[in-house]
Amino acid sequence: MTQATTHFSTIARVIVPVSDQDRSIDFYVGTLGMEKTADLPFGDGDRWVEVSPPEGGTVIALANPPGHVTEGSMTGISLRTVDVDAAHEHLLSRGADVDDILRMDPPVPPMFFFRDPDGNTLHVSQDAA
Repeated sequence: MTQATTHFSTIARVIVPVSDQDRSIDFYVGTLGMEKTADLPFGDGDRWVEVSPPEGGTVIALANPPGHVTEGSMTGISLRTVDVDAAHEHLLSRGADVDDILRMDPPVPPMFFFRDPDGNTLHVSQDAA
């Protein structure tokens, strides 16, 4: 059997379509605690905005594609935390649209889903002990 080779080394960014970049920056930075790592002019009067967790890793681009109608979607983005209860309570206290924590039998960690202001769904799970 032949080993497949890839030309890709990392997942650099994921792009989340948003209708209002400033509102999204407020949510991703102010509510989630991420850092704004890019906010640059892009194209014909547009902006390229990126946020990332404080410790780095894959960035999230908050894009407002021309002609795109933003409808919330399942982003497939999964965030990790050391304390799912504290993360859940924090998001609730900030008024985020947060589902209940799901608690299943081991080895499945506790987790929950939440939505950004455009209805894009993200996932949070607790790091394994």
